[in-house]
Amino acid sequence: MARVALVTGGSRGIGAAISRQLKTDGYSVAATYAGNDDAAAAFTAETGIKTYKWNVADYDESKAGIEKVEAEVGPIDVVVANAGITRDAPFHKMTAEQWHQVIDTNLTGVFNTVHPIWPGMRERKFGRVIVISSINGQKGQFAQVNYAATKAGDLGIVKSLAQEGARAGITANAICPGYIATEMVMAVPEKVRESIIGQIPTGRLGETEEIARCVAFLASDEAGFVNGSSISANGGQFFV
Repeated sequence: MARVALVTGGSRGIGAAISRQLKTDGYSVAATYAGNDDAAAAFTAETGIKTYKWNVADYDESKAGIEKVEAEVGPIDVVVANAGITRDAPFHKMTAEQWHQVIDTNLTGVFNTVHPIWPGMRERKFGRVIVISSINGQKGQFAQVNYAATKAGDLGIVKSLAQEGARAGITANAICPGYIATEMVMAVPEKVRESIIGQIPTGRLGETEEIARCVAFLASDEAGFVNGSSISANGGQFFV
């Protein structure tokens, strides 16, 4: 019987590549999305992957959504906490609303996603928790105090969960992508994009599929001794 994987924010960008890769690898995949019904419907039509709509910032919505996934697809063995937003502004201009929106989605959203799944993983003595952090959670970034704080916090989550879950056969790891050729990055002005690429020793943006392959490894049985780790997939731009 195929293992079940849940990917939050799994119908677009990096999340969509992760969902596709896990399906290719034989998982039964469920993907969540926040609001773009048309994109989710198109993704399901293309891939056959079921999509579920809820706001990861809301615990009750997340718990109800996860219960629905488990009823329709099966108990979740692999959870990829990928959903995230940005609300960028220099700190002196950042509003409390911008701060809380990002904290609620990118940090509390990881708790809301993993917490309802955790007891089942412990009971079944197997689980893979994979959190998509960021290079900017490792090094910080101008005008992203809120975002960088959440992505650094995500690393603390996986290090702690790794210790709690290890004896129950659960691993928790993070991936820290650098600049990836998503719709968001490709939409920035060309000069800005060229400036970003100029900071990457590899000389190019990463591909979403490269992040997906990192997830596939961490989800696999072969990665059972990798726990509490962070994979930096950034083309050599930053070393930890």
